[in-house]
Amino acid sequence: MTDIRSGMPAEDILGAFWQKPWSGSNGGACLEIAKLPDGRVAVRQSTDPQGPALVFSAEEIRVFVKGSKEGKADFLL
Repeated sequence: MTDIRSGMPAEDILGAFWQKPWSGSNGGACLEIAKLPDGRVAVRQSTDPQGPALVFSAEEIRVFVKGSKEGKADFLL
């Protein structure tokens, strides 16, 4: 398996099943997410599928989702 890391081209993450967990009314530009076999999560921009992916540990994603549910990311809106 290729060494998967943040910043690598998303298309180089072989076997990734990219999903759009939600989509707004922003003309199709959204984040796509792929859960990797080791539990990490890769994120890419849907309008640039060959562009760089950000790769987060399972713990980083858990903390982000938990905090978002608690309203801690509301300042981003």
